[in-house]
Amino acid sequence: MSYLSVSTWSLHRLLGPLRWTAWDDKQKKHITKIEQQETVIDLLDLPAILKEKGFQAFELCHFHFPLTDALYLQRLKKACEDAEIRLYTLLLDYGDLSSTDKLRVEADVQLIREWIDIAATVGAERVRVIAGDAPADDQEALTRVSQHLNELAAYAHQQGVKIVTENFRTLSTTSENCLYIVNQSNGQVRLITDFGNMSGDEKYNELANTIPYSESIHAKPHYNAEGIPDEEEFRRCLDLLKQANYNGPIVLIYDGPGDMWEGIERAKVIVEDYL
Repeated sequence: MSYLSVSTWSLHRLLGPLRWTAWDDKQKKHITKIEQQETVIDLLDLPAILKEKGFQAFELCHFHFPLTDALYLQRLKKACEDAEIRLYTLLLDYGDLSSTDKLRVEADVQLIREWIDIAATVGAERVRVIAGDAPADDQEALTRVSQHLNELAAYAHQQGVKIVTENFRTLSTTSENCLYIVNQSNGQVRLITDFGNMSGDEKYNELANTIPYSESIHAKPHYNAEGIPDEEEFRRCLDLLKQANYNGPIVLIYDGPGDMWEGIERAKVIVEDYL
């Protein structure tokens, strides 16, 4: 049976400074760009708050970690255990394994390994790794990325962590490429399907192709300027989950204006019909 989850991106205006990872091409190294904002909710308090609001799991964006030392990670893991809520996926929001810059790819692979280590320590079950920014028709890039993901999946397996990728960024925006990655890994790399990351006439066919191979669904509706979801379109996406007998977390995504909890709730009341 499917169950409720939420991404911390849906609360990104409430969780304090955002620590974005970027590649500095001049220095040939990773840098962190900090976007300052008020901390309304301490991350250590979030698991209990989410459990109280009816969520059974959540996904945590890497830029929301204020610290990654062992002590802090153990405190966050205990907060999840105490709240009896699953930290289902650590969403690594940086990386381009499709790059032709070998130095950058080597650095990105090492960084991903470090986040796999963090996931293992904090108790996250999965790490979402971005495939890359190469064009969707770049078969050589797709082949390289698949090899890197397979190697990372083997490393993660040793740590008790799974690797997933998502229909996110250009290389993995087609279901054909997503399924190529899955098939090349013999199922060791699975998917996240995000409703909002596919568009056009083939959107629903594309979603239907990836959902059976997905361990997580990002339920992102179309929102209008007031943050109201397009319910008819949203339900058309959710109906695909029923058709595929999807059984896993439905992760609420809100990135619209106004109160973020209210935005989450508007999506939640629709999704509850599909649990």
